[in-house]
Amino acid sequence: MKLLLTSAGVANPSIRDALVDLLGRPIAESSALCISTAVHPMGGPASAWRFITGRSPLPMCGLGWKSLGVLELTALPSIGAQRWVPWVREADVLLVAGGDTTYLCHWMRQSGLADLLPSLRDTVWVGLSAGSMVLTPRIGADFVEGQSAPDDRTLGVVDFSIFPHLGLEPDNTMAGAERWAAEIAGPAYAIDDETAIKVADGAVEVVSEGHWRRFP
Repeated sequence: MKLLLTSAGVANPSIRDALVDLLGRPIAESSALCISTAVHPMGGPASAWRFITGRSPLPMCGLGWKSLGVLELTALPSIGAQRWVPWVREADVLLVAGGDTTYLCHWMRQSGLADLLPSLRDTVWVGLSAGSMVLTPRIGADFVEGQSAPDDRTLGVVDFSIFPHLGLEPDNTMAGAERWAAEIAGPAYAIDDETAIKVADGAVEVVSEGHWRRFP
């Protein structure tokens, strides 16, 4: 897949330009599916509604897509792959909300979406916070929200971890990011809400109008 891993959505013109570059066409000519599954355990139904309808202050679903649908991962096992896999393959982009990363990871595996990802060569994945972190190898103990999560391991689609919302007090300070990176003990990025990580054809590029740091 082509990836745009953000902290707070398509927050500025640089991130929007990176999205259009990954799509290879204007947003207005692209079809999207939004995945709000991670929102429900933490934000509740109102937050999910704001994300889906584009009423959230974090720009994702309200960017002017040609078409927009909802892909609810918890429903997919009861629908059957013969129904939902074509929906995913026909979409140009998947817009994945933030929230509980380990819950999202569980349902990506349970639904079968995680197994489908390697075959989606031309699809763009746009993650927001947890929607980005779920593709990393580990998220760190501080970001594990669900009590049922066995550990902090996630899907490992990319080989680096992400500390989002850098600079938001009191928890997401640079000192906190440094402690987190020491726990992760692998390649990692701390990114603020004006920053995204673009991944295409194995190349990793930081797109930022804000602040970020790479931990080797």
